[in-house]
Amino acid sequence: MNSNSPTGANEPLIRNISDTARWVAAYRAMETERPDALFHDPYARRLAGEKGAEIAEAMPFQGKTMWPFTMRTYLIDEFIRGQIQKGTDMVINLAAGLDARPYRMDLPSSLQWVEVDLPEILAYKEQILVNEKPKCALERVRLDLSDRDARKALFQQLGSRSKSALILSEGLLVYLTPENVASLASDLAMPQSFRNWILDLASPGLLKMLAKRKMGQELSKTGIPFKFAPPEGPEYFEKFGWKPVDVRSVFKAAAAHKRLPFFMRLFAFFPDTKESRIKRPWTGICLFEKQSV
Repeated sequence: MNSNSPTGANEPLIRNISDTARWVAAYRAMETERPDALFHDPYARRLAGEKGAEIAEAMPFQGKTMWPFTMRTYLIDEFIRGQIQKGTDMVINLAAGLDARPYRMDLPSSLQWVEVDLPEILAYKEQILVNEKPKCALERVRLDLSDRDARKALFQQLGSRSKSALILSEGLLVYLTPENVASLASDLAMPQSFRNWILDLASPGLLKMLAKRKMGQELSKTGIPFKFAPPEGPEYFEKFGWKPVDVRSVFKAAAAHKRLPFFMRLFAFFPDTKESRIKRPWTGICLFEKQSV
């Protein structure tokens, strides 16, 4: 079956984890096509394909559900720019999916950008972008990140090639168990040159809410439910050597950039506290700095 073909009568809306990448690419395309777009991803519509558009269109209140993904992309872009200005010489994008940042962002040609993901999704992306040229030195590593020995070997090898590496794990941790996240955080702390880590984090309150909505129900049907939302919030990672240095609320950012649905704008005035990050539906983009373990 063609990867871009519409869903068959008996096929689930979201078939596998790769379909979530197509879905998010569709939202990036929708933001790009706005006259007041916060970022421009000219490759997103092609990367999403018919399948990504189909998933996005099937979600209830499409225009009211895309804002978290829009703001996640925007805030991560901002963090990446800031870290490059501070001397990052390598970006390691774990579970890179259909991210097109090496092509769409203004990046120094000397920057090393490494995408790590499953062979199928990287092959699909290479096919779509075959005639495009990245702005920096891009390489792709086909690897199942659940293979701990293989990923530790990769981290060691990449660590030896960089002086100040930035880890990016967008849309990854929420699908992992706490044990898997702890293992990954520990492994990432080992190479000396791995200095910073950008990730998106959800609250227990958000996961509880999403489990009742179509988004969470579709993912659960496929066997990829949301799992990780530590009650400690960003401080969860401190015991693995990662200190949060900047945490930005996706909700607050959406309000500031006029992406929140009208009926939600009142809630933007509520303070963003450690307690709210546990009890309320909350998601944030976090920048971590590695400390001595």
